[in-house]
Amino acid sequence: QVQLVESGGGLVQTGGSLRLSCTVSGSTFSINNFGWYRQAPGKQRDLVAYISSIGSTNYADSVKGRFTISRDNAKNTAYLQMNSLKPEDTAIYLCNAVVERLDGTKASFWGQGTQVTVSS
Repeated sequence: QVQLVESGGGLVQTGGSLRLSCTVSGSTFSINNFGWYRQAPGKQRDLVAYISSIGSTNYADSVKGRFTISRDNAKNTAYLQMNSLKPEDTAIYLCNAVVERLDGTKASFWGQGTQVTVSS
């Protein structure tokens, strides 16, 4: 009933750009926080970017100045604009959202992930 769907991944050359999107559907009332994470094969999952309900953001040092997280509350969607991509950005990118339901309860949900591959 609550589902997150990511899109926008793909294969790009070094220096290229991609824009990822994460759309929440179902019984959502409001979305408190969005986070974009990434995980490369054999490595742990790391937080890439975060945006709060009031729009404050945080970024991993490795992507500062290159990535921008944003949200469109009317569309229940978060975005990750990725510029100046490097091979080390190659990973599965996953969206996480903390959702507040109509009854006031909160829960965290994950999307299925979208593959980003940056070639040298």
